[in-house]
Amino acid sequence: MFSLNNVQKKCLIVLKLLKKQELTPHLHEGCKFTSFHCKTALFFTLERTPSNVWTEQGLIECIVRCLYTIREFLIQDECPHYIVENVDLFDKKLCRECQVKLEKQIRVIIQDDMHVLFNLQIDDLGERLMQLHPHLERFPDQSASVCGKLTLDMLKIYVLDFKHTCKHICDSRDTGFYQGAIDLINVLTFRQANGTFSRYESNSAQFLIMNLLSSLVSVASSYCIQTGQPVPREVWQMYSETLDTDVASSRLKLASMLYCQGDMHRSAFVLNDVQQRLDNSVTSVCACRKLPNEQLSGAFCEYALRHGNPETLTRKIAFCVIFMREEMYCAPAILWFEMYRSVGDDVAYRTPIQRDWMDWAEVDALPFMLYLQYLTFGGLRERQRQLQALQGLWNICSITLGKMFHPETVINLLGHCLEVDGRMEGALDLYNASRDFMPRNNAANLNILRLTGLQ
Repeated sequence: MFSLNNVQKKCLIVLKLLKKQELTPHLHEGCKFTSFHCKTALFFTLERTPSNVWTEQGLIECIVRCLYTIREFLIQDECPHYIVENVDLFDKKLCRECQVKLEKQIRVIIQDDMHVLFNLQIDDLGERLMQLHPHLERFPDQSASVCGKLTLDMLKIYVLDFKHTCKHICDSRDTGFYQGAIDLINVLTFRQANGTFSRYESNSAQFLIMNLLSSLVSVASSYCIQTGQPVPREVWQMYSETLDTDVASSRLKLASMLYCQGDMHRSAFVLNDVQQRLDNSVTSVCACRKLPNEQLSGAFCEYALRHGNPETLTRKIAFCVIFMREEMYCAPAILWFEMYRSVGDDVAYRTPIQRDWMDWAEVDALPFMLYLQYLTFGGLRERQRQLQALQGLWNICSITLGKMFHPETVINLLGHCLEVDGRMEGALDLYNASRDFMPRNNAANLNILRLTGLQ
């Protein structure tokens, strides 16, 4: 307990208040849900949650994660002691009927977008919680801003789970990513069909299945391009079925594959479609990094309030584009350096979250679309449109770079555009600027070595 920071202590206090005001009234006489149960849930949640989530701005997300942990205990009919093995803290404290009631109440609290937090009257806690989130806009209907923030947090958790799953498959399966992903998809699909998932588990599983399928078709296409084989018809069919993971990332991976295959016209067609979808109502989402003073648009929050289904919400979301090493032949060659970005002892300076993605290439959707447009229109000899895409990248780097989750990669892509244009000195200046922005674990170091010939 003495090792908890202030945010973790606040989280525990809120859990205790929720216990007293929202959970205890549902218990039978003689049954108890105690503060020690809340502490135990906090400890297990701390163990599972990256340290950078435990910030003042992330307090609501931390509370939600703890509630999910409590739900897990209630569903499995056991609250394991955090320190002592084989001790069930529900034993002789909480009957099964009360466990079911509490699980249902917690589910209602989460499903209601945590509105209960902002109605807590003790010490004006509801108002104080809102003050911890100055980046949330104040709407006439305050629930929209709360719903938008919680929706974004939920999607980030889904993406983190997807990345962690892919990393685990890549690191632990002798059969490779392809067979490992198929096995997992089959398991998740079977459990969904049998109804063994709760509503939230089913949503998470469906998100994972869709993104694993999207990665599978990219891995299969990469193998075909590497070996000079045509992409099979069934793979093309799977592309059409997996484009709706969000508004941009899967479509951009398709456009990238078409470019790497030499099909410039169809690549340009897909890129034009993505450009029309990336309007001002779309919110970018990245699970591995946070933006300072990140603000949610009122349009997104209102949309989240009206459409609670994750499949519907992804129509207003643009995830960062990810290429694993198994997909490298579907990615432009400059992104290969991102997959091998570490120089010297860089790996030792990665955070736990970075270890889940830094062996891959990851870039924000909008700049990657512009970069692909530059390459594709260049291949089609449409110089004017190529220059428009280049200007778009310049505008991002000079005006809105602070809104990018992977700014060093965006600068590297612009640098490569200058290389293609034959402006080597300008490209080297950009690679140096990228390195200044992020000295370690940055492909700019490799690009500088490549241009200068220094070892």
